[in-house]
Amino acid sequence: MKRWIKRTLIGVFGASVLFGGLAACSHRMHPGMGWQAMSEEDAAKMKARLVERVGSRLDLDEAQKARLGVVADKLREQRNALVAGGNPREEMQSLVAGSTFDRAKAKALVDPKTTAINDKSPELIAAFGDFYDSLRPEQQAKVREFMNRRGRHGWRG
Repeated sequence: MKRWIKRTLIGVFGASVLFGGLAACSHRMHPGMGWQAMSEEDAAKMKARLVERVGSRLDLDEAQKARLGVVADKLREQRNALVAGGNPREEMQSLVAGSTFDRAKAKALVDPKTTAINDKSPELIAAFGDFYDSLRPEQQAKVREFMNRRGRHGWRG
């Protein structure tokens, strides 16, 4: 298979997964918090709830809570970079509006998302690494347990 065909197929598949995931997950958000970026006030409230909830479950000290707050901030930056630019459903519909698939527009939609992931991921990885490395062994074990149970509804009870 020719190289440009492979790249096009990979790009289209990546765009489909990205936009499909955003569209599928948007219905699970609270009103006003769909795929759009939430307000700074809402983000601060969500961050505080996250830090408090995880902090109580893992028995975090203040320094660890601060590191967790940095992870939450980096996740929000990454999310905002990925959802910037418009409505994913409308963007996907515009790709198939004509008689042919708009490959150039699909690539133009995917490129900024890929760049955002490449640019923001090192900061997110470093923030999570700093948080995880600051945990005591028993706290790390709780994180691993949570991740093992996540497929079975996580920490819900």
